[in-house]
Amino acid sequence: MISGKARLAGVAGWPVSHSRSPRLHNFWLRAYGIDGAYLPLAIRPIDFEVAVRALPKLGFAGCNVTMPHKEMAMKAVDRVDAAARRIGALNTIVVAEDGSLDGSNTDAFGFLQALYEGAPKLNVARGRAVLIGAGGAAKAIAVALLDAGVPELVVLNRTETRAGALAEALGGGITVGAWKERAAYLAEANLLVNSTTQGMHGQPALDLVLDDLASEAVVMDAVYTPLITPLLSAARERGNTIVDGLGMLLHQARPGFAAWFGRQPVVGPALRKHVLADL
Repeated sequence: MISGKARLAGVAGWPVSHSRSPRLHNFWLRAYGIDGAYLPLAIRPIDFEVAVRALPKLGFAGCNVTMPHKEMAMKAVDRVDAAARRIGALNTIVVAEDGSLDGSNTDAFGFLQALYEGAPKLNVARGRAVLIGAGGAAKAIAVALLDAGVPELVVLNRTETRAGALAEALGGGITVGAWKERAAYLAEANLLVNSTTQGMHGQPALDLVLDDLASEAVVMDAVYTPLITPLLSAARERGNTIVDGLGMLLHQARPGFAAWFGRQPVVGPALRKHVLADL
C-alpha cells in the first residue's frame, strides 16, 4: 500500500506500454518496503517538454526517458551530465531540491556493470573490442568502453557512414571497419558486442561468422528477447563466455532508483526471474 507521502517516479515514452521499467522498479519498491510507486507515463512528443517541466509540480522525484524522447530530453532539463552530453541523449531525470531538473545517461554504466558481472575475468584494457552497430545503444557502449581504457575499438555497421559519424562524434579512439571485411576484425578481439536489433524476436540473426574469434573472447548481445540470441548460442557452442542483454537493462536502472527512492538497489537472481517472466 502507498500513502499520501509516497515517492513517485516513472518512465516517459510514446508508446510506453512495452517498457519493462515499471515491473523492474516496482519489484525493488516492494522488496525494500519503500512507500513509493513507479508509473508508465505515455507522453506525446509534442507534449514532452511541458510534461517533464511539470514533474516537480506534480510531486515526482524524477523519471526515466525512453524512445522517442531521449534526444529531446537534453533540451528539457536544466543540467546534463558528461556521459549524456557525449552520448547525445539521456535516459534519467532527477528533480533537485529546488525543483530544477538534472539529466543523465546511465546506459554506459549499465553496460559495464552487466559486462563485468557476466564476465568477471575480462579486462577490456587488454585487447581489441569489436562493436556491431552505430545507433544510440552503440554510442553508449562505445563511451563505456573508451572510458574503461579499451586500446582499440572497432565499430562495424552495414552503413559505414553511420559508423563514421559515431566515431567523429566521440572524438577519436575508434576504428571504422568495412562491413564486408567484418569477420577479419574478430581475429585479435577479446570482446565482441552486438548493439543492433539483429537476433531479436522477429528480426533476422546477425550475419557474422565467428570462426576467427578466439575461444577466450567474450561475446555480449544487447538484445534480451530472446535471452540467448543466435549470436550468443553460436558463441557458447564454440566455448566463448557469453553475456546476455538483460543485465544492461537491469543495471542501468540502479542510479535512478537510488536518486529517487534513497536506496541503492541490488541486481540479483530474483529480479532477473521476475523481469524474465514478462518477456
